[in-house]
Amino acid sequence: MADMDDTQIPGIGRDETAGGSSGEMSLLIVDDDTPFLRRIARAMETRGFSIDTAGTVAEGVESARARPPKYAVVDLRLEDGSGLDVIAAIREAREDTRIVVLTGYGNIATAVTAVKLGALDYLAKPADADDIVHALTQAPGEKVDPPENPMSADRVRWEHIQRVYEMCDRNVSETARRLNMHRRTLQRILAKRAPR
Repeated sequence: MADMDDTQIPGIGRDETAGGSSGEMSLLIVDDDTPFLRRIARAMETRGFSIDTAGTVAEGVESARARPPKYAVVDLRLEDGSGLDVIAAIREAREDTRIVVLTGYGNIATAVTAVKLGALDYLAKPADADDIVHALTQAPGEKVDPPENPMSADRVRWEHIQRVYEMCDRNVSETARRLNMHRRTLQRILAKRAPR
């Protein structure tokens, strides 16, 4: 999809363009994956958004209070805590902010909590800029189209195991214990390539 100018973004009118006095194209992106954060910030800027970024819960909360955004994209799992705290701070500062949460793992319960706190929707990482724009600007009650190439169940399982393994500082025994899995079974999984 070609880059759209700000008047072509669905759900956004000409009175909400970047550089306008209303400041209604303000977007806060909170993610601790720096390369992903930079890439999405650049892509959203080319789509007419005025960008603020944060890499931690503390920075996200501070930015939300100092400059409450019209739009926000918040990663649920951040190095210093939960993105839910950032969502709560955004909601305290501004009730009409349109928030989309990103999750890099299949934690549906946390995503549901985010929606209850006022997020519009959640997207699995890695999400691209077009997915994010669509989710941010969807009409109330509109469903986001399912992804064209979703991860397979095997891949989702593999990603979850990898995440727990990293959280356990690559300790196989501790990872196996937390996953309630035999150590040798885990070693075989970790030795294989990622499924498609």
